[in-house]
Amino acid sequence: MPAQRSHKADRPADSADGPRPVATATGPRAAAGLRADARHNRDRILEAARQAFTTQGIDVPLTAVARRAGVGAATLYRHFPTRASLVTETFAEQLDTCVAVLDEALEDPDPWRGFRTVVEKVCSMQAADRGFTEAFLSRFPDALDHDRARARAEDGLALLIRRAQDAGQLRADFDLSDMTLLFLANCGVGGGSGQAAQAASRRLVGFFLQSFRAGNTEPLPPPAPLELDQLPQPPPRR
Repeated sequence: MPAQRSHKADRPADSADGPRPVATATGPRAAAGLRADARHNRDRILEAARQAFTTQGIDVPLTAVARRAGVGAATLYRHFPTRASLVTETFAEQLDTCVAVLDEALEDPDPWRGFRTVVEKVCSMQAADRGFTEAFLSRFPDALDHDRARARAEDGLALLIRRAQDAGQLRADFDLSDMTLLFLANCGVGGGSGQAAQAASRRLVGFFLQSFRAGNTEPLPPPAPLELDQLPQPPPRR
């Protein structure tokens, strides 16, 4: 899927905590070799990052993540020397889930059902977690595993689309970029409460799926419980 922005490596300057820490390996294998106290700090950082990225997006200051985890900035950077390393490990499980959903859809003998399942499940994950949306649509130059998973997802989506089109179930003019359009549109429903965001996402996906498949008369999910006064307000002028 086309990238929305590229994140350069975020590295801290020397501070009162001492010189900038040297980059170290990250990932599950790096965690396995840590002492119990260091592993505990690492787990706290990942949990704090999940909470912060989910509510504020992946551009939240990493110092705020460190404070939420109850550790110093130097400790955070010792475990995760760049923003990319923290973001990609925080959302590694969700990305793996997306790839697994795609693999299962490609094995489904009904191409349309496989296509619909991927759209519904990925959009549901988006509505539940703002940070995952941003991580999924971003590129990180120094995160090879993330980029490999993205490339695999893109190839799988392209194949899923071709299968549904060849079966006459997906409109012939549907393009891979339309998936990104759908995911970007679905991002807009993530600002509400959990249940409202999920209901709005289901409604939006229902509309899109009907437009993707000509002649589809399946009923849409129930309307989301939203009022006009719940729409986001523009920030006040300074």
